[in-house]
This record gives sequence, structure tokens and C-alpha cells, in this order.
Amino acid sequence: MKYSENGFWVEPINDDLYRIGLSDKGQDDLGDVAFFEFLASENVTTEDSLFSVEASKATTDLASPLNGRVVEWHHALEKQPELLNSTDKENTWVAILSHVERSEYDALLDTSGL
Repeated sequence: MKYSENGFWVEPINDDLYRIGLSDKGQDDLGDVAFFEFLASENVTTEDSLFSVEASKATTDLASPLNGRVVEWHHALEKQPELLNSTDKENTWVAILSHVERSEYDALLDTSGL
């Protein structure tokens, strides 16, 4: 598992799929999440906002930590944004990407920043 500077964890599922979620640092930066909205389309870049959140410490759009194609969204977050306040990565994942360059993943951080 690797981490982005803007508060995501990223884990490879296999050679072509990567799951992205909100890390401990991301949770600490935002505070308790009360609203969640997906912003990205199927193809995302590190310049694109992946989603928007309203939380106790900040309301912000968070950019994707990787370039790729979204193959699955964690749709439960739209109705239950509080899942992002969990410590369980099964709740805090946001999207699964394919078509990611392995070198981009390798360039991410080894620690969450907390």
C-alpha cells in the first residue's frame, strides 16, 4: 500500500487494478465527513477532482492520486458519507482504477504522512 500527499491510500488489487481510499491523513485533514459527491468521469488524471466532500474541518474537492480509468465507484458513499470516517478500508475506499502506469504507483509515498 502507498499513500498520496493529498490524503489517499492506494493499494494494488492486481497488475491492472488499483483501489483508492481516504487515508488517516485525509481523515485528519478533513474531520468528520457529512457530504460526499463524485465529480470525475470514467477517465481521470491527477489534475481532475475525483470527489467533493463537506466535512467539519474543510469543504474541498480532492484530486485523483493516479491517472487511469474508473472501473468501479463506491456508490454507498453518496448516501452514507460517514463511511469515510471509519478506520476500515472496506468503508473508506472511493474508486477502483485500471490503466494505471505502475511507475505512478511506485512514485507514491510509503507512509501516510501522520
